[in-house]
Amino acid sequence: MAVITRGFGGRRRDDTNLPPGQYRTDDFPVLSAGPTPRIGLDEWELAVVTETGQRSTWSWAEFTALPADEPTVDIHCVTHWSKFGTSWRGVSVDTLLADVETAAEYVVAHSYGGYTTNVPLEDLLDGQAWVAYEFDGEPLEPVHGGPARLLIPHLYFWKSAKWLRALELRLDDEPGFWETAGYHNYGDPWREQRYQAD
Repeated sequence: MAVITRGFGGRRRDDTNLPPGQYRTDDFPVLSAGPTPRIGLDEWELAVVTETGQRSTWSWAEFTALPADEPTVDIHCVTHWSKFGTSWRGVSVDTLLADVETAAEYVVAHSYGGYTTNVPLEDLLDGQAWVAYEFDGEPLEPVHGGPARLLIPHLYFWKSAKWLRALELRLDDEPGFWETAGYHNYGDPWREQRYQAD
């Protein structure tokens, strides 16, 4: 069952930066598919697993020692809200995959707590996606996906998996939690790809 908290108020504004069907909010609403997992930094680990089973892993100290970017991006939730100019700090997925040999075309993001979502690998490359650990200059709060979440701002926000623990590289596409429940497999907000029929 989804958990919905405050912040879903807002009104549609005439704004060319808004994808169709969205309204702008200054809040940061929280929507989760289940309870918020609490992961201690001493036990947190991020893994990249290739289609051959090769694993690359980082502890929290190793991960946060990697070169970081500070993207400022707009985010768009499938529940119709958009938040402009959000500031993050995180490691580019390009950095995480720099030494990984793969023929994969797809990725399944796995979260602490069991959530999954799928995305084409090409949507994570070339500076399009990060594993973010700070929001607005502060450590990322657990309700927003901390200690670290995937950030893919050009897709609906459910693709930016909270509480990230692994990126599984695959030759085939494996739909994740919301995708198997009827949400669109890709999730482009500019094409309003909310549900499978869109």
